[in-house]
Amino acid sequence: MAAVNGECDPATESSSSSSSPAVFNQSACDSARTLSEEERERLENDPVLVSDFKQQKLELDAQKNWDLFYKRNSTNFFKDRHWDHPRVSGAEGLQRGEFETQKLVMLEAGCGVGNCIFPLLEEDLNIFIYACDFSPRAVEFVKQNSLYCPERCLAFQCDLTKDDLLATVPEESLDVATLIFVLSAIHPDKMQKALENIYKILKPGGIVLFRDYGLYDHAMLRFKSGSKLGENFYVRQDGTRSFFFSREHLASLFHQAGFQTLVNEYVLRETVNKKEGLCVPRVFLQSKFRKTE
Repeated sequence: MAAVNGECDPATESSSSSSSPAVFNQSACDSARTLSEEERERLENDPVLVSDFKQQKLELDAQKNWDLFYKRNSTNFFKDRHWDHPRVSGAEGLQRGEFETQKLVMLEAGCGVGNCIFPLLEEDLNIFIYACDFSPRAVEFVKQNSLYCPERCLAFQCDLTKDDLLATVPEESLDVATLIFVLSAIHPDKMQKALENIYKILKPGGIVLFRDYGLYDHAMLRFKSGSKLGENFYVRQDGTRSFFFSREHLASLFHQAGFQTLVNEYVLRETVNKKEGLCVPRVFLQSKFRKTE
């Protein structure tokens, strides 16, 4: 369920950009981005929330809206994510010596059309990946990929907030689970359930690798009045939704589900669109959480 911002994703996760944005001045830090006075006023002066009736309809139509997203964009929207390799050290990956000789078993939650799965399978022969997505259409795209191999990957449709992962994945069998631009697309009231669901299938000491939208990201400031669903929670024109996390709120969610924080930091960077002459601040949260022993 890889998410997109506004009408399209300016995070350079997208392969649909016509102007090839460049990235510079990237840094990791513990504090949120400081807003300008104009930005702060814009957020504070937008108290209007989408009506309860429309919010209920958005929740009921959530799967349909993501299915329509993949119908429109097919497999062409996102770039392959080679940086997600779980044997790479640092906050974007995982380095554990015992995995060098044994098979790594992982879950890609919100796999989309496989932009993370297939680079991983190509780079690492000693790995098995469970891959699930909210959208049945996205799962079908994964299965239709020429690199899909049932001996090394199992793709299945799943709503992390209500379907039991144990129906497909054995209890305490995973070394790693990834949540890459996934939790932000889930209603805040249901995020806890999704994390508890993943907790059950991780081995003691298993790791969740997390990357998602951070508080005051440029995409959050681009939403027009009438798009706000709740605190830090917005709806796009296509009906898909996005939440913007503070590191404190994210840590609280994971701690309540039984995880320990290993890394939890903002990644601040600027992207420039040379064609449009624009420079925009991006804010992501990049984190690692461990299931307690």
